Amino acid sequence: MSLRLLADIGGTNARFALQEPGQSAFADIEVLACADYATLGEAMRAYLGKAASRGLAVEGLRQAALAIANPVEDDRVSMTNHHWSFSINALRDEQELETLLVVNDFAALAMSLPHLTAAGRERIGGGLELPDRPIGLIGPGTGLGVSGVIPADGRWIALASEGGHVSFAPANKDEVAILEALWREFGHVSAERLLSGMGLELIHWALHDERLEAPGITGAALDGSSAACRRTVDTFCAILGSVAGNVALTLGATGGMYIGGGIVPRLGKLFTESSFRARFEDKGRLSPYLARIPTYLVTEQYPALHGVSALLDDQIAPNRGA
Repeated sequence: MSLRLLADIGGTNARFALQEPGQSAFADIEVLACADYATLGEAMRAYLGKAASRGLAVEGLRQAALAIANPVEDDRVSMTNHHWSFSINALRDEQELETLLVVNDFAALAMSLPHLTAAGRERIGGGLELPDRPIGLIGPGTGLGVSGVIPADGRWIALASEGGHVSFAPANKDEVAILEALWREFGHVSAERLLSGMGLELIHWALHDERLEAPGITGAALDGSSAACRRTVDTFCAILGSVAGNVALTLGATGGMYIGGGIVPRLGKLFTESSFRARFEDKGRLSPYLARIPTYLVTEQYPALHGVSALLDDQIAPNRGA
């Protein structure tokens, strides 16, 4: 049986894998830097060429599914946080594929959530997970992804969302000051403007009038060398809690609220000991409702690849036997 190509494409890195249909394991995984390739098609060909040199049988590959950090509404996809732009149909023909599924990356990540094992997630705070209920997802990385999955007739339906671009709402005087500083700089201030790598830098600038890059901020907060950087990270985690609570309320996510993305797993105890959970629950009269919803940090290494594989199965299944 021919292998199929899977990918999880963010604004910074593209994670590629090969998989045999019907199998959960991946035959090959490689992470490529998006900036190293002029187009997505070039990155795909580079990965497949390397896989072939490693002895993988990619010549008969005819199916591919790509999760991408961008809205996918029609044939043309132009990435928000990277310069790649392409036609899905043209890319399918260029790569000589029979099936090319392109979906929002957080819809793919959300699709993996009902199937995560205990080893693939870490509980943050209390709450009680209810079976067969909506599950929410939020994830800061290059941008801010928001999605969820809804149970329907024995299967799960993933939501493609751009909820990361909702307007930011401050919860205290420090956050009002941050919002006012960013209003002057940008006009509209979205949640993504704060809950992303760029957001860490902007929070730090607004609070401390100092320009630092995100890795330097998190590094100094983690090693305890900067109280200012620790304050920045604490503020980031608190804002994430408020926005995650908003998503949970919007979706009625009594099946759990999950945190994905590339930033939070690097924060370690700075996140688990932060005010994230307190701010998640802090919704006035609805606080008891939020207190019953469990929150989890996704620790599975490549969850979106599993999710996009499941979405490809759904796409292909109606055509089997046709």
